[in-house]
Amino acid sequence: MIAVTGAAGFIGANVVAELNRRGYGDIVAVDFFAPPGPSHDMKNDPAWLDELDVTERVEVAEFPAWLEANSDRVESIVHMGACSDTTQSDEEFITANNFEYTRTLWNWATANQRPFVYASSAATYGDGDAGYDDQCDPSVYQPLNLYGWSKHNFDLWALEQTATPPRWAGMKFFNVYGPRESHKGRMASVVFHAFNQIRETGQVRLFESHRDDYSHGGQMRDFVYVEDVVNMTLHMLFHAASETAPNGVFNAGSGTARPFQALAEATFAAMGLEPNISYFPMPEDLRGKYQYFTEAKMDKIESAGYTIARHSLESGVTEYVNWLSKQ
Repeated sequence: MIAVTGAAGFIGANVVAELNRRGYGDIVAVDFFAPPGPSHDMKNDPAWLDELDVTERVEVAEFPAWLEANSDRVESIVHMGACSDTTQSDEEFITANNFEYTRTLWNWATANQRPFVYASSAATYGDGDAGYDDQCDPSVYQPLNLYGWSKHNFDLWALEQTATPPRWAGMKFFNVYGPRESHKGRMASVVFHAFNQIRETGQVRLFESHRDDYSHGGQMRDFVYVEDVVNMTLHMLFHAASETAPNGVFNAGSGTARPFQALAEATFAAMGLEPNISYFPMPEDLRGKYQYFTEAKMDKIESAGYTIARHSLESGVTEYVNWLSKQ
């Protein structure tokens, strides 16, 4: 049995879908299945799981005890669950969900010697001035928000441990887009919002640039299709640690930065329409915390044996738009 946390969320649900496609049905899906309330304020969409094959569903708070009671059943953990809201300001809340909970699962995987792959983030790199290299000393990076710090602090903690799971990997996801993200609301990808804006208004609105070295819509990100990051995640899960594929943190991106303008144009093209793009000022509270450029260096995971060709922005957007159009 493979345990997938965040299984009703975006990347987690896609991990379950890919495991199913590969013939795995013995999966314990972990998430917040009860409506948001006093104990948590995160909302995923269990409906994504209704079309997938899982053996059991377990609530997040109950999972550590469930693990102890079912240690002999679980062969590995894919930990995709977290608070991914980059505007979250409750430090105690985000530390408990993103750092302490992950450490609890790590400790179980270490004690039981089970593979453990978890979601880190490109937000750990901060403003990008120190680059986006997963083979550099990560202590030089300075995240721009609490979410980024929660992921960064766990990466640093994991790298310091001498007792570890037999295989562990932290996946530094860049700007992921693709199916099963609609429940994320404002935190859903720009592709998702662009698709819906075009359907509703016929145009896409992008942030103006507030830096002289970037034009409006010229801000660049490493946009990566969810199918690609899922394949990278499962590659690290199913391949044992070795000299060429050591344990550690790995970038999970496309490897190519593209401007938001190109993303919007690709969305229009996938919908068979001519581009109609306007710009509006970025909110003041985001301007000092905004990444103008991200681009994953992909040498490390490629050296670890990952050889599947990644989607271009245009091919990924087209595939996603076709999926959205059928919903």
